[in-house]
Amino acid sequence: MCADRPLKVALFGSGRIGQVHARNIAAHPDLELAWIADPFIEGAKKLAAGTGAKAVQTADEVFENSDLDLVIIGSPTPTHVDLITRAMESGVAALCEKPIDLDIDRVLACRDKIAGTSAPLMLGFNRRFDPNFASIRARVEAGEIGRLEQLTIISRDPAPAPVDYIKSSGGIFRDMSIHDLDMARFFVPDIIEVSATGANIFCDYIEEAGDFDSVVISLRGAGGELISITNSRHSAYGYDQRLEAFGSEGLLNAGNVAPTTVRKYSAAGTEESDAYLPFFLERYVDAYRNELDSLVKAVRGGTSCSPNFDDGLQALVLANAAEESARSGRAVKVGKQ
Repeated sequence: MCADRPLKVALFGSGRIGQVHARNIAAHPDLELAWIADPFIEGAKKLAAGTGAKAVQTADEVFENSDLDLVIIGSPTPTHVDLITRAMESGVAALCEKPIDLDIDRVLACRDKIAGTSAPLMLGFNRRFDPNFASIRARVEAGEIGRLEQLTIISRDPAPAPVDYIKSSGGIFRDMSIHDLDMARFFVPDIIEVSATGANIFCDYIEEAGDFDSVVISLRGAGGELISITNSRHSAYGYDQRLEAFGSEGLLNAGNVAPTTVRKYSAAGTEESDAYLPFFLERYVDAYRNELDSLVKAVRGGTSCSPNFDDGLQALVLANAAEESARSGRAVKVGKQ
């Protein structure tokens, strides 16, 4: 890796999340987007056109380049394990979107296979890098509210994903709740018990796919901390993202984000404001940039990343436990895998 040039990056996947990463890589002064890989080559070509990157179809065309420094894995979930393994065995740093895989056995096998490698590897739990949530966590760690006793996380999407996505998503716990389960571990790393309840209230095709459209998850930390996660696949008022940390000496909370802080007051009502930001691409734009900055620092410094592979594994353990609890009606004890 050359210290006097930008890091050369390959992006796997030219879909929605790939487009987010492509924009951020292109705007980063210490990165060069050199390759975009996607079997659907037309998508790769279209995304590459405005970046100067080369569009390719296969991983072989990426890893044959000796000057490759970093890969961003935004391709479909079934490709993640193989691409992580290949990157780590090639000594190439990587950022992989969640989840590592839907099958816990494949994740454990991947962990064993890359155990002796040293290239930095980050998991794409970008919400850890949201300025609001990161500030609360830092202040909790500094003891500002005393001992953390309760954590409340609310995440509601504006509308259900399309039926084809739902069918291949792995279910709400592994697809949607997994971000909030990682956020719970960001504050309370040692979770020992999971209870979850799921319901089908408003979306027929989600129910037909055998999934839930609404869930509530309760977690217990080893220190007695109680964590509540509320998820819904729809929200009439926009993308609902809130977090509250309650401690022995106070409370910290982060509310929803709107385009402006302007409020309107009239005879029709007071405190009328802009609608919340429409979805994760807009709400977490700063988080994605901060995530990339953190990754670049780790690659340049040869240091480990956070969140890492183990964080991805443990979040999947919790998601699986939540699924088991919701189906069985029983609390599930968990331990670190």
